[in-house]
Amino acid sequence: MKFTIYQESRQGKRSNNEDRIAYCYSRDALLMVVADGMGGHYYGEIASQIAAQTLTEAFQHEAKPGLNDPFLFLQRGMTNAHHAILDFAMDHNLRDSPRTTCVACVIQDNVAYWAHAGDSRLYLVRDGRLQAQTRDHSRVRALFEQGVITEAQMANHPERNKVYSCLGGPQPPEIEFSRKTPLEAGDVVLLSTDGFWGPLPPELIAASLRQANLMQAVPALMGQAEERGGPYCDNLSVVAARWEDSYVELAQSTVSTQTMGLDEVTTRLDKFGRNPAYKLDLSDDEIEKAIEEIRSTIEKYSPKK
Repeated sequence: MKFTIYQESRQGKRSNNEDRIAYCYSRDALLMVVADGMGGHYYGEIASQIAAQTLTEAFQHEAKPGLNDPFLFLQRGMTNAHHAILDFAMDHNLRDSPRTTCVACVIQDNVAYWAHAGDSRLYLVRDGRLQAQTRDHSRVRALFEQGVITEAQMANHPERNKVYSCLGGPQPPEIEFSRKTPLEAGDVVLLSTDGFWGPLPPELIAASLRQANLMQAVPALMGQAEERGGPYCDNLSVVAARWEDSYVELAQSTVSTQTMGLDEVTTRLDKFGRNPAYKLDLSDDEIEKAIEEIRSTIEKYSPKK
């Protein structure tokens, strides 16, 4: 595998950042995850952390060096994260369980597989054009598909932030899966929260990603999203990968997995409360306690070694 990958999360104008993002790769497979938490106190961050951590830890265990069934991996990972969030809420006597959207993508053998619950999106861009995108599990999307409102009305509709599928809710999540999607050299797969894609037309995102330098294109798009979001700018987070299957001279930012061992996995996921981009009004002791509680919750659903 050969690819360039970039991830970033910004707080926007919110008091804290409830998004969590991660990527993880072995010699033969790549996993990308974006989760947008919802809940009071710091529990939204807990829900999104559990989602990202559950999926990455399962990948670390199962990608040896590839996954036997990427769709089954995504289904099981998201379902386990959903139940782990419910367990966390029960263990802490929360009246309302924290929740999170989640979109995750596996790339293996030059084929992309993705799944999502909620309104965090995936875009597949080829030659500056949008090839595929996820369908939001949101109230406004349902109203649009029913013909009740227009696409233009969706952006400012009072129920635009309401989702009907998520991890951690009272009902089992509606997890939607893609088709097996072959990739071509130069394709960009971008996962993001609604704070990123909401202010930006899909055509603008696609056109901007046509340039070769992902490390410049994505931060520039995030800057535009922040500016357009204005004083109400939401948390905005992105994980994006440019697939580079055909031979090109390796740029400094390019990842090549050819020399990785069969059992080796590399992961990029920030430990809870340890990145200044995710502001938390908690003491060090409270953060350490939360880290241990997350670890304990996830272990119940981790594959046995």
